[in-house]
Amino acid sequence: MGSSSCTFTANLRIHLSPLPQWPPYALSISQSAVAKPVARSLRLKRISRIGVNYKKFEFKARSSMAEIATEKGKGKVQVFDSEEDLAVSLAKYTADLSDKFVKERGAFTVVLSGGSLVKSLRKLVESPYMDSVEWSKWHVFWVDERVVPKDHEDSNYKLAYDCFLSKVPIPPGNVYAINDALSAEGAADDYETCLKHLVKLSIIDLSQATGFPKFDLMLIGMGPDGHVASLFPGHPLIHANKQWVAFIEDSPKPPPKRITFTFPVINSSANIALVVAGAGKADAVNVALGNSQSSDSLPVQMVSPKGELKWFLDKGAASKL
Repeated sequence: MGSSSCTFTANLRIHLSPLPQWPPYALSISQSAVAKPVARSLRLKRISRIGVNYKKFEFKARSSMAEIATEKGKGKVQVFDSEEDLAVSLAKYTADLSDKFVKERGAFTVVLSGGSLVKSLRKLVESPYMDSVEWSKWHVFWVDERVVPKDHEDSNYKLAYDCFLSKVPIPPGNVYAINDALSAEGAADDYETCLKHLVKLSIIDLSQATGFPKFDLMLIGMGPDGHVASLFPGHPLIHANKQWVAFIEDSPKPPPKRITFTFPVINSSANIALVVAGAGKADAVNVALGNSQSSDSLPVQMVSPKGELKWFLDKGAASKL
């Protein structure tokens, strides 16, 4: 078990976080070299499509998935018969983008969130992706993290490690965890310094349009209240537009101390996948995409990337559209 612990001082000296129950987490950053990609893409069988026009939506039915055409700026929406079908499609989508960016720039920067999102990545650890994806080119980050030890049940790192990272051969030095020995403010500052250093090394792209880091793919979930990352409804941090990484000590959802990417960073991504499953999130999905008359804006509605936004919904999450 291991990761890079993003810990920098002003002169970029490396420290190790004290992790009493875990192996030490050393920082290992190197310029990725372009390797010949070996990815094999899956060819999905062709399925007949039936168009059904509604007042605001166009459904294109498939055997296990329907596409919804939304208003401009809301992204492409796919609704799957089950979370299992969603996970199958999400794996292919992620593997295809990995192949694309490894060919283009020799690296693939992926941002994860916590919650059920990580479990939806389970198909990536199966055939054909275990052998076809160039895992050595992956660089993994978190859109938000709870400031708790890495072996704590609330840690997004632990969740990702247990469900995904421990099953794929991504080099430990390419997995960038927070320094949980610091305060929330210190951990946020440290993570932002880490990101800026990786931009200088050209591991992370920099958006010429915004001046913020441009990750290749951001895989994020959404809470029942419409929050994304650790950006909650009505919280001042949703309006933060200077920092790359902010801290929060009064999260309305425990644990209270967290770090989070700000919306300018989220929206500078080349690709964002919003992965939402379960009927408990249907109200927030309806506010974001449907005919809801609610006057309250949700954080998820502020996800509006410069690149491509794609929603992955199961039937439960889309049940009120």
